[in-house]
Amino acid sequence: MTLTLVNGESAQSIPADDRGLNYGDGVFRTLVIRAGRAALWRLHLAKLISDCTALGITAPAEAELLADIRHIASRMPDCALRITVTRGSGGRGYAKPQTVTPRRIVSASTLPDYPARFATNGIQVRYCKQQLAKQPSLAGIKHLNRLENVLARSEWTDPDIAEGLLCDSDDNVIEGTRCNLFLVERDGLVTPDLSQCGVAGVTRDAVITLAAQQGMACRIESVNRSRLSAASEVILVNSIVGVWPVARLEDLEWRNFPVATRVRQWLHAYGNATD
Repeated sequence: MTLTLVNGESAQSIPADDRGLNYGDGVFRTLVIRAGRAALWRLHLAKLISDCTALGITAPAEAELLADIRHIASRMPDCALRITVTRGSGGRGYAKPQTVTPRRIVSASTLPDYPARFATNGIQVRYCKQQLAKQPSLAGIKHLNRLENVLARSEWTDPDIAEGLLCDSDDNVIEGTRCNLFLVERDGLVTPDLSQCGVAGVTRDAVITLAAQQGMACRIESVNRSRLSAASEVILVNSIVGVWPVARLEDLEWRNFPVATRVRQWLHAYGNATD
């Protein structure tokens, strides 16, 4: 089941001259609705506004977004929700129109039914051949041009592989095709530096904040393949899957995930205590 609102009205299409469609000129966020409630809403809203601001797009008013969410949640109280904001309709060419009205698209789909063992026993992942290009002005932003991720995800069809890891042109490990990454080292957590490329997800930000609150070190640093291989745990996170420990990466294996379990507990408590 799917449900889509375009500027607050039920629709299944957008105009052909939409700049998000033609140029990837826009941003999006993905979040979970459970029992009619948007999980980590304040964090998602802040990220959406920040990303819109970075691209010079006027972000939708919170009241408009909440009205859309209420409308969808009344029909799909448990769903995966995507909020897309494009610059709006514009003429031919890359130059931004002098007058343009942003378009908001709020769509919902059935939550994916991932096996419970992914969270408890870990997942199998692989390295992708596709690399992430360095572009500091877009780094961290969840913009609409996700072609690198599309190409990376097309590299495998094996259903036993749940995720692929993407590296930059210097072979630093940056993220998964849809997840952010954490390593567990002796003195705490490490998450890759996203100052050159990659997407800074809400769940990543939440884990960084919660680690500090729990007295666990969490550093943002470069991560190469050797460092990842030496980690005592590798953890993938995003708003839909939650927390997935990595059990196997090519010829590497991990069997125990005590920190991943703690991180999952932190996020569960945090989500219950916030809006």
